[in-house]
Formats: sequence, structure tokens, C-alpha cells
Amino acid sequence: MDWQPDEQGLQQVLQLLKDSQSPNTATQRIVQDKLKQLNQFPDFNNYLIFVLTRLKSEDEPTRSLSGLILKNNVKAHYQSFPPPVADFIKQECLNNIGDASSLIRATIGILITTIASKGELQMWPELLPQLCNLLNSEDYNTCEGAFGALQKICEDSSELLDSDALNRPLNIMIPKFLQFFKHCSPKIRSHAIACVNQFIMDRAQALMDNIDTFIEHLFALAVDDDPEVRKNVCRALVMLLEVRIDRLIPHMHSIIQYMLQRTQDHDENVALEACEFWLTLAEQPICKEVLASHLLQLIPILVNGMKYSEIDIILLKGDVEEDEAVPDSEQDIKPRFHKSRTVTLPHEAERPDGSEDAEDDDDDDALSDWNLRKCSAAALDVLANVFREELLPHLLPLLKGLLFHPEWVVKESGILVLGAIAEGCMQGMVPYLPELIPHLIQCLSDKKALVRSIACWTLSRYAHWVVSQPPDMHLKPLMTELLKRILDGNKRVQEAACSAFATLEEEACTELVPYLSYILDTLVFAFGKYQHKNLLILYDAIGTLADSVGHHLNQPEYIQKLMPPLIQKWNELKDEDKDLFPLLECLSSVATALQSGFLPYCEPVYQRCVTLVQKTLAQAMMYTQHPEQYEAPDKDFMIVALDLLSGLAEGLGGHVEQLVARSNIMTLLFQCMQDSMPEVRQSSFALLGDLTKACFIHVKPCIAEFMPILGTNLNPEFISVCNNATWAIGEICMQMGAEMQPYVQMVLNNLVEIINRPNTPKTLLENTAITIGRLGYVCPQEVAPMLQQFIRPWCTSLRNIRDNEEKDSAFRGICMMIGVNPGGVVQDFIFFCDAVASWVSPKDDLRDMFYKILHGFKDQVGEENWQQFSEQFPPLLKERLAAFYGVSVCVVVRGVAGEHAASRSRRVLVEGG
Repeated sequence: MDWQPDEQGLQQVLQLLKDSQSPNTATQRIVQDKLKQLNQFPDFNNYLIFVLTRLKSEDEPTRSLSGLILKNNVKAHYQSFPPPVADFIKQECLNNIGDASSLIRATIGILITTIASKGELQMWPELLPQLCNLLNSEDYNTCEGAFGALQKICEDSSELLDSDALNRPLNIMIPKFLQFFKHCSPKIRSHAIACVNQFIMDRAQALMDNIDTFIEHLFALAVDDDPEVRKNVCRALVMLLEVRIDRLIPHMHSIIQYMLQRTQDHDENVALEACEFWLTLAEQPICKEVLASHLLQLIPILVNGMKYSEIDIILLKGDVEEDEAVPDSEQDIKPRFHKSRTVTLPHEAERPDGSEDAEDDDDDDALSDWNLRKCSAAALDVLANVFREELLPHLLPLLKGLLFHPEWVVKESGILVLGAIAEGCMQGMVPYLPELIPHLIQCLSDKKALVRSIACWTLSRYAHWVVSQPPDMHLKPLMTELLKRILDGNKRVQEAACSAFATLEEEACTELVPYLSYILDTLVFAFGKYQHKNLLILYDAIGTLADSVGHHLNQPEYIQKLMPPLIQKWNELKDEDKDLFPLLECLSSVATALQSGFLPYCEPVYQRCVTLVQKTLAQAMMYTQHPEQYEAPDKDFMIVALDLLSGLAEGLGGHVEQLVARSNIMTLLFQCMQDSMPEVRQSSFALLGDLTKACFIHVKPCIAEFMPILGTNLNPEFISVCNNATWAIGEICMQMGAEMQPYVQMVLNNLVEIINRPNTPKTLLENTAITIGRLGYVCPQEVAPMLQQFIRPWCTSLRNIRDNEEKDSAFRGICMMIGVNPGGVVQDFIFFCDAVASWVSPKDDLRDMFYKILHGFKDQVGEENWQQFSEQFPPLLKERLAAFYGVSVCVVVRGVAGEHAASRSRRVLVEGG
């Protein structure tokens, strides 16, 4: 006998469903309480499925809602459903998948996949065969409902469907789906492609076995009338390009022609899917070869796609010019994630690297949804990186027409094009920049806010070139105009200008020092003017300024301008306000730059950071002990506070000693260093290193407890944690001296292992080499026996680092170890010579150490062997050793073949590095 509802119970459930559609919050709260009560009764779920599948007299939204509440119950506690209830629900779903209403069919499909994803695919063996069987139904609703459910199952359980656990049902399903590519209903065709698409990226075997049929069927649907079908065809081809390019290459010319058409599809969703093709193709090695002859067609299409659509302009309030007085709504503000402190070393010829560019999204953040404009711009950007200057003959004729176009929407797209190609086509653009940059600077005062904001972004992409010219030519006018835009009446322009100015600061560094007063006046004035969201970006611009000009900021007049508004904000914010993150980051940079200039402000800032760490640790402890009573704390508060303490220790140096003496920071640090969250440990070790340098007197009593923790964190799985722990150990060595001896074995093996690991990031290699050198400097007897195991990667890691204190102590260490174990360096002596030659001006006593080792080795092997050995040296190395250390090396005039040999040995040496 089938389950039947009790009439009174049914009315109660229906009333509840009606109430839950009310906008009134008080009613909603009552509904939630009532739901909790009803969930105590197992057959409440029977009522919900009954309303969804059988109560056809009710309106569709109510029935669908009943199914969605049931879906949430399945998600939360399906395991505790009594078997009769679970069986009734499953049976009802399968019996009613062909409901006349598409909304009800979709709801049942969602319910089926939710049950399936609760581990029920194995426990519901009839599900897939029945759904596949229902695809054959003559009734459209049944076929469509079954396909909708299958599509959701394919999305949620794709791996399981291709596994032995279920006897690989895909072997039957894929050929079945392929049959429906030719179905008369576009909705069914679309479902069929979407189902198969789920298995492309994982290269499911059943699909790979049918790959040619699949591709053939896709080509047959290329000109389908239905946009949803065309969209799924484009999506399939984009994925196949990534995983089975071998199968597409024979048809590549036709596919490219097809995608050129689809990128202009009148349905924007189709055009967007097709536009992804160019992004994916740019990552393939064959891109240049197959696309070169199509650039003439492709470039204008991409450029055209970069115009704002009418809907974009409405969403972006493109006609609103002044909105600075309108407060931000909270959902406009993206959550910020603090990036923990990582210790790095300065390099030769260092300039800010462009790897951050990926983040500087072209502009429209409020439109953070991916759209055709963004996709077209991203595609042009990656293609510019592939084709470089070869792109320009196709672009420059278009650009002229765009940049000077009377319609602002067209002109704006031209400025975006110019920004998108900046990275890839920089060399080819240089001859045009003296003319273009002034034009772009003029666009900063355009009457349309969206033109002003994109001009900010594009100019920031050319900041490196601007800074390389005499300052009066472009830097000064650009800076003057950008500062005006920072005070623009439009919030979007303020934001773009602030971000662009931060990029300019990174490039210009100390070039900005003459203008500091003017810059600070502007940034401080913006404090009183900005709404919530832009304030957070302003903090970043101030922090970047401090990083860029460093100690030049430590002037009474500058401190007087900058600190009062920052401290005022600091006092306004509560301990649990997330706006503290960017403010703390900003203050960290400011404290490091101001050094002793920060002293008057340091006490309250220091105390509050310690409090934040203490509070977070206490909350974490309560949560661990009673997870049902307390919420997990947001550990970012602690991470940012630790980083600001690092900034204070670095900026104040010895002055921080009294603050540390009066606080329990060392106890807190001991706990933070053992936190389960890697970012907390990362920031803890950075602070430990900075405190070691600033006031070792307070660190020393804790060394016996700290060293084992540092040792266990020398794990390159967590690169940044490992990096900072390594650096801290090196700093501790320099303070401990010979007393480091009991701890050498705790860390040495791990360090040697890391320096020999393939694919270890450069920063970690450099810090590891410095720390091994420092360990050897203070305990040469303990470290020297392992010299042979690390000397080669040690030398190649440090040859590119600029002369500095850390490099100095590390090289002293290596010289002392060679003194103890000269045999350890013999096999790799050429690498040692190369590393020594990387010094520009070592201190006199260090130069003497190098001199003794080089001459000692030469005397040891004898003149003839030395000449043979030095034959392998690249010419530059020979010259440097002869000039700096008087090591005469054999210089033979060679023919071409000899030159080739010399250049090859140079190459080997460089590859070794």
C-alpha cells in the first residue's frame, strides 16, 4: 500500500510553504523554527515529496519550493532517513521525472542528483538504467526530464561514472548520449552535448574510444539554429583544444573559421564561449603556426568585442559622472585576503617583475562577471605575448581610428586595446609612446568617467617606460594628472587612479622623492573624501609609497602630514573590523620606512597587535575545545598583526626592545609557530627573524624551545613557511655564534636536502644557501663534512645576489668550511670560482679569504693542471679572476671552433646556475 498523507498534516505543510515565500523577516524566522520541529518527524519528508510530485492542484513555485526544502534535508541528514522514506522519495522522483512543468522536472532532477551525490549512486543501482531507458520515451517531457537529471548527475559525479565502482556505466551512456545529438528538439540536443562535455577534461576512456564520432557530431551541429546548442558546441571545442588537440589539428583551419564567426554571434553567451577558444589556443605550442594567417580577421573581431555593450553601461552606471558622496553598499566590497610576509633577497639588476600583472584586471570590477569585453581583452593580451611585434601591423591602423574617435564608447575601447597589448608588444610600441602617452594623459581629463578610469589603467601598464624617460617629459605630467584623478568626483575613477598610482610608485621608487610633499597632500586629502571601498585601496597606495621611497619618508613635515589621519582611522576601527587588515598592512610599510620616525606612535600600535594575536589564539583554543559553542576565529587578524610587529621590529630596530620586554610576545610567538595554519607559521617565523635582529636578548632564552619547531618546518611542501623558517635560522646563527653547535644537526640535513631538490623556487634556494653558509660560519667543524653534498647548488644559488651583509656572512662560512674540508670543493671548484667572481666589491678580509683559496688550489694542483682546468672558464670569468685575484689563467687565441667551445662551457656554467 502506497504512503498517503494525513489531511491535517498536509494542510500544515502547505501553510508552511506559503509562509516561507513571505518577504517578512519575522515570518521567515517562525518558518525556520517550524522546519526544525517538523524535521523531528521522519515522514515530514514524505509530505514534501508528495507536494512536489502529486499535488498538481498547487501552484508550481509552491511545489518546487517543497522539493528544494527536501533537497536541503537530503543534503543535511539523508543518512538518518528511515529506508521506507528514502525508497518512497526515490520511487516518486523516477515516476514523475516527466512532469508537465519544466520547473518541476528541473526540481526533481536536482533532488535526484543530490541523493546520488550522498553516496547513493552505488546504493541505487536502478537509477542510471532507468534514466537512460526513459530517454527513449516518445513523450518529450519524460525524455527532457530524464536528460536534465542525467546532466546534473554527470556534472556532480563525473569521476564516479568512469570508475570500476559502478562497472563503468559511461561505456553505455556516452554512445547513448551521442545518438541524441541529432534529436529534433534543441533542448534535448543541448542536454546531450552538455552531458558528454562533462567528461572531456578528465579524458574519460569511454569518450576517448568514441572521440572521432563525437567530433564528427559536433561539426554537424556547428550551424545549429539554437544558441544553447551552439554554446555547448563551442565549449566542447575549447576543451578538446586543451586535451585532444591531436584530433583537431587536421580540421584546424575550418575550426578557426567557425570560431571567428561564433565570436561575433548575436547571442553574447555563444560569443563568450567562442572567445575562450583564442585564450586556450594561445597556450598551445602550435598557436603561432596555425593562427598567423588568420590574424587579419581575428584582431578586428577581438577589438570590436572590447567595446562596452549597452547593458554593461547601464550596470556600470556609465552615465553617472559624480557619485563620490554616495556611500558604498557592503556587497560592492570584495573580501580582502592578506598576503603573509615572505623574506626575499635583493638581486642584480632587479626591477619589479611583471608577474603581478595577471591580477591587475583591466578595469570594470563591478562587472566582475566574466563577459565578452573582458574575454576579448584577455585574449588580445595573451596573443600579444605570443606574436609580440607581429601583431602590430594588424592593430596600429585600427588603433588610430579608435583612439581619436568622437564616440566615447569607441575611444574607450581603443584605450583598453592599448593597455591589453602593453606587456606583449612593448618593444614595438616604444617608437609610438612619445606621442601616445601625452594623448593618454589628456584622456585622464575626459568628460566621461569610464574613459578617465580606463586611461588610468592603460597608463599604469606603460609606467615602466614612463619612468625610464627623463622625469620632466612624462613622469611629472602623468603624476600630476593621476593625483588629480585620485581626487576625482567619480568613485570608479578614484579607484582606477589609486591603483595606477600604486603601480607608478613601484616603478618610480625614489624618483618620487622630490614630489613627496605634493603626493602626501593629495593622499591625505583623499582620506576625508573617500567612501569605504576606495579607502581600502588608498591604504595600499600609501603603503606602496612607503615601500618605494623608504627612509626618505622619515622627515618631520611628511610624518606630520601622514600619521595623524592614519592613527585617527586606527583608533576608529574596532578589533573585529576587517578594515584593520589593509590598515595594518599599510602601517607595517610605513613603520619600516619611517624607522625611528615611527617611535612616537609605536606603543599603542604595538600593544594592539599583541592584543589581536592574544585574542585570536584564545578564540582558537575555545573553538578547539568546544566547537559546538564557539565559532572558529578569523586568523587573518593574527597574521596581519604578526606582520605589523615584523614591520615595527624592522623599522625601529633596537628601539623595539623595551616594547618586547613589557609584553608576552615571545610566549604568544611560541604558540603561533605551532599553529595548524601555514600562513600563521609563515608570519611567525618572519617576526622571529626580525626580533632576532632587533633584540636577541629576548629571543635567546627561548632558543632551546624554538629550534626543534624551526627544524620541523623545513618542509618545502609549504614553500613560504619553509622559506621564512630557513631565514630565521640564519639570523639566529649570526647571534648565537658557536653556541649554535647543539642545534646544527636539528636543521642541517633538511637544509641540504632542500638545496638539492629539483624545481625549488629561487627565493627558497637563496635563503637556504645563505643559512647553510651562516651555519658553517659559526660551526664550521659540524657543517664542513657535508660540503661536497651542497657546494654546487650553493654556488649557483648565490651567484646572482647583490653584495650585501647576508651574502657576506654566507661566503665567509663557505671559506671557513673549505678551510676545514678542502676536499669537499675540489670536484666543483669551477662553480666556486664563478660564485666568487659574482662579487663586485667584497670587504678586504673576505677578498683575502678568496685569494688564499684560489691560489691555494692553484698551487696544490700545479701550474699545468691549473692551465688545463682554467681552459674551461668562460672569458668573462677568466678576466674577473685575473683582475681581482691575480689568478693568471691561460688565455689562448682560438679560431672559431675554440670560441664555440668557450661559449659552450659558459652555457654549461649558466645552466648549472
